[in-house]
Amino acid sequence: MSNLIISFFIGIAVFNVLSTTLELHIFMDIKNFFVNMADELAENLGQYNFKRRTARLKRENIAIEKENIFVKYNRLVENILIDFNLDKRLTLESFTSLLAIVFALFVLIVTFFIQDVTFSLLIAISIVIGLFTYFTMQSRMMQVRRAEAISDAEDAICPLAHGGVLVAIKKVMENEEYIHKSLRPYFYEFIDNCEMGGYSFRQAMELLNRRLGSRFDNFAKKAVIFEYNERKGMADVFMDIVDENAVIREINAKKEERFRQMNRDFILKVAIIVLFFLYALSSAGFRNFILFSGAGKFINSISLNVICISFAAGQALQGSLELKRRGSQK
Repeated sequence: MSNLIISFFIGIAVFNVLSTTLELHIFMDIKNFFVNMADELAENLGQYNFKRRTARLKRENIAIEKENIFVKYNRLVENILIDFNLDKRLTLESFTSLLAIVFALFVLIVTFFIQDVTFSLLIAISIVIGLFTYFTMQSRMMQVRRAEAISDAEDAICPLAHGGVLVAIKKVMENEEYIHKSLRPYFYEFIDNCEMGGYSFRQAMELLNRRLGSRFDNFAKKAVIFEYNERKGMADVFMDIVDENAVIREINAKKEERFRQMNRDFILKVAIIVLFFLYALSSAGFRNFILFSGAGKFINSISLNVICISFAAGQALQGSLELKRRGSQK
């Protein structure tokens, strides 16, 4: 292998010298060929993804699709893109195409080293599952932090709402400590829409509600009712939101602690398995079997898949509990 690599680089060097001496510009022609091919491929892939996206949106508008693995995948990817602010640059279809290309490249690279396509596929699948699970976990944590920031904003606004919701929001926005920086642009937009954008209060609040999501539904509904049907003592309904947020914080704290404990237990178990595996490698017979035999490689691939799938199942359980809790609040 080393002689092959040395010969390859020597050949490249000689070829480069000859090309420069004879002014053949072969490397430039090869570069242009691949650039043009990549551009054409990207254009065709973009047209294909556009057709797929159009067809999917038509299906979604016609009828609600039955829950299956493809619908779950679409929902998962769309949530990840939104949470990581990638939805403006990547569509579901373009992300899937990019994932397929990366997956194929990874399989080729792994196959080059272990010389086995089947095991390369198993390893690539396990790594993709692991990456998806990691980003899903990060996405869920970002949603939790966002919900907490919305609760903090509501807690600051509600006690001042007796003088009007718009007035309360403007007062709270004067101090940067009360509303998280990630939410402030949405509240600035709400104020501008009410004062200069020609929006009615209802329209501006509905737009703000869409920006902040379902976690803001209760406040937005009460704000509209209060704005158009204000009566003496009615502002007290906003304090119910503060009490509700306190209860939700307590529930979230217990839930997150339980989830962290689950994740720590899983990581500890995996660490014990890995340490035992490394200790077992000290035996020459086990090392030759597990690292170099076909059966050993198969066992390694299956073990890696089992670990990744187990981790994914745990994160899916945590995500489902979060969804059920949200559903019970609506």
